[in-house]
Amino acid sequence: MKHWLALAVASALPLQWLILHFTGVHLAPHWQALSSGISIFGAAFLLSWGAELSQLDIPQALAIAFLALIAVLPEYAVDVYFAWQAGTDPTYTPYATANMTGANRLLIGVGWAVVVIAFWLKTGNREMSLAREQRLEVRALAVATLYSFVIPIKGTISLVDAGILLILFGVYMYFASRAHVVEPELEGPPEMIARFAPGIRRSFSIALFLYAGLTIFSAAEPFAEGLLASGRTLGVEEFILVQWLAPLASESPEFIVAILFAVRGNPHAAIGTLISSTVNQWTLLVGMLPLAYSLAAGQIGALQLDARQSWEVLLTSAQSIFALVVIANFSFSLREAFILLGLFSVQLFFPSPGFRSWYSLVYIGLAVILMFRRENRVALLTGLPRLIRQPLRGYLAGKKTSVSHRRVV
Repeated sequence: MKHWLALAVASALPLQWLILHFTGVHLAPHWQALSSGISIFGAAFLLSWGAELSQLDIPQALAIAFLALIAVLPEYAVDVYFAWQAGTDPTYTPYATANMTGANRLLIGVGWAVVVIAFWLKTGNREMSLAREQRLEVRALAVATLYSFVIPIKGTISLVDAGILLILFGVYMYFASRAHVVEPELEGPPEMIARFAPGIRRSFSIALFLYAGLTIFSAAEPFAEGLLASGRTLGVEEFILVQWLAPLASESPEFIVAILFAVRGNPHAAIGTLISSTVNQWTLLVGMLPLAYSLAAGQIGALQLDARQSWEVLLTSAQSIFALVVIANFSFSLREAFILLGLFSVQLFFPSPGFRSWYSLVYIGLAVILMFRRENRVALLTGLPRLIRQPLRGYLAGKKTSVSHRRVV
């Protein structure tokens, strides 16, 4: 009964917005932002549950990647809207950057850390280990993070960046799809729906995706514009609102899903979902921004970053490289989680570009210090070359198998 209630509540949150939107009711900016934001929050839960159900039919690694992708879809919708608007109005460019950097830093600085803390509170274990099968996510994150430093150096997010990042995302999803199917441990509404016959279960999943997708499509623009208008009305800087409030609303369900995995004693799925989400945001999300910008502008173009935006991206890259070094030995301790959360919290109180510049050096310096720990250094230095070698070996092995098969036939 409680699972049906949870499903009903999550479904009702988007419904209130859809009724207001399609009946043409006009709301004050702050109420518009609140109503549409709540609907995105509910839709994100529905998407996450649908993606969890998909684990019954596709490989687990791909399912986790798919779950991570679906979970951040609301974030994509809002950020792509800002990039699209920037194609015709350059004043929107800072908001696209603000939303992207805020989302990434929240995901790592809060999401990663809170999952470890939740796991410790539930089990008493002060360390969360990553499965060796999650090497793919870690190495993909390493490549995406290293490339992200190029963006603030050149001061643009261009179609060249889009091509490289989208190719990386495609490679990541391809190798995730080659893993074995593993029976997932479902709880809550997904567990209830999974008891139905396969046809009914899949129909439920499709309905969840369609309903949530309609909600996000209709709510992304009003939510974004409502935030901006509310900032102007309340005297709060729009950049700050977009950077922190928008991602918090769209990514909270993802945090909750990961925390639930941790509480259930499934640390691999918990941290794996968040790492995969970080890969998705550094590749697909950033890659989509110049595409949306160019399509809206009607010509090939690039998002031009000013000094403040460049420092924000650099700080985000620096935080990501530090987090990468932390998990390079495939373990994540409670102490490291508190350090990551503490470093994130400090930056909230000092939004000036000058602080961002030297704080980026703090993250990078700490990453270098951790690199001198033997287990981290070995994991990184041997892991990155494998990221390049393994796709080639897989391709050659596939060709060899294909040739052998033709010979037998």
